[in-house]
Amino acid sequence: MDGSNALGEFLRARRALVRPEEVGLPGGGLRRVPGLRREEVAMLAGISSDYYLRLEQGRDRNPSVQVLEAIARVLRLDTDATAHLVGLAQERPASGARPGHRTRRVPASLLQLIDGWPRTPAYLQNRYTDCLAANALATALTPNYAPGVNLLRAVFLDPAERALRRDWADLTAEGVAALRSGAGTDPDDPRLRDLVGELSLRSERFRTLWARHEVRPRHGRVSHLSHPQVGDLDLHSDKLSVDGTDGLTLVVFHAEPGSRSAELLDILGSLVAPRPGDSPRTHERAEES
Repeated sequence: MDGSNALGEFLRARRALVRPEEVGLPGGGLRRVPGLRREEVAMLAGISSDYYLRLEQGRDRNPSVQVLEAIARVLRLDTDATAHLVGLAQERPASGARPGHRTRRVPASLLQLIDGWPRTPAYLQNRYTDCLAANALATALTPNYAPGVNLLRAVFLDPAERALRRDWADLTAEGVAALRSGAGTDPDDPRLRDLVGELSLRSERFRTLWARHEVRPRHGRVSHLSHPQVGDLDLHSDKLSVDGTDGLTLVVFHAEPGSRSAELLDILGSLVAPRPGDSPRTHERAEES
């Protein structure tokens, strides 16, 4: 991942996703590249073709917010992607100004909280989808909900995880868009660079999705699982940002009350229920950054 011209990379990728007919231009004909041509974006945004070319080539890195918003409308960007575009054009601190290596722990109160939910799977992850803590029922859903596991890596590379996810295609697309959103506008982040580099080498689907430059914050969703012990489960997963932390997210699963999934989740919970005298079973690790 080369962050030397992140703005230009984003513009080129998103320009390729827009069909001419979507913005009122005639489709068809011979086109050397998919999507819109540079001059078409410039015309529709009300700027000169030369100026837009300079933006894509990284020769002009200080466009106004008004220009970026006009380009965003042409590229059909939503609010999140528009904010990401504007952020890419803002001057970033030099890499030497990035905070040094430090270790943080999940707040003890959060560990106590999720361990007190024997019937509710829950785990905590950072902005890079590293699992930092998980309760017993979350780990019973998948052993990848455990400290030390990068969840995005597991979803793309672990065959058992793919078999578990009936919605694997949607999940992977959402996960990549959320990674780009959570990482913000610092493509030089070494942790992000290493993760993206590894997955790009090992997964063709990741390479394809990352190249689309889609941006989408983590939102709640319904997870469709085929669990090897209890069968098909449809679980709501709510993602809650933890205040006072650097991108820590609490993920909590629950089923519709009275549903078959709720029954199966109770059965799974009974299989991992602690016996009297057992110590708390929440797993936790320190986060390094």
